[in-house]
Amino acid sequence: MAIRGRPRSFDRDDALQRIMEVFWAKGYEGTQLNDLTAAIGITPPSFYAAFGSKETAFRDAVDLYVATVGSGTLRALDEGATTRESIHAMLSSSIHTALSAPQSGGCLLVLGVVNCQIETEPLRELLRHIRKDTEAHIHARLERGIAEGDLPNSSNIRVLANYYSAVMQSLSMQARDGATRDELEALIDPSMTALS
Repeated sequence: MAIRGRPRSFDRDDALQRIMEVFWAKGYEGTQLNDLTAAIGITPPSFYAAFGSKETAFRDAVDLYVATVGSGTLRALDEGATTRESIHAMLSSSIHTALSAPQSGGCLLVLGVVNCQIETEPLRELLRHIRKDTEAHIHARLERGIAEGDLPNSSNIRVLANYYSAVMQSLSMQARDGATRDELEALIDPSMTALS
């Protein structure tokens, strides 16, 4: 039985994709309920029936982002034959993701919750934990580089993992500020010198 007010053709997966794009473009605080309902063509009661709340919809959108758009960066990190190839591919993928963002540019995981109010603190923490997981993934790849002999044993992989996490966040902010692909890609080679 269809929920009253929801069109018969309602596709929750398609709606969540659109919701993700709205949050990606405007951030959590900048997104209003009418932005979400307009993007998916349903009424507020139908939105609440389908997603529960704006916060729940954001959490679902972040999960979708991590599983789809955001997965390319870590996949690129894992697929390189050497540590240098992996880090270079990760940064290139990060640039691609940042420039793929609707309207404003950047990464949802970096820019999704910026002006953190008390009530949005749990969402800021959610994104912080995901970013820390990414940093841990970079750390693991760097450890692998030492084990495989393509990074010196003396490498400070904790600092390097933090550094490359920060570089990706910076690339996202630069994209938000209107940097072009060429401008962002020009930042990769200097950042690679940290592995020397």
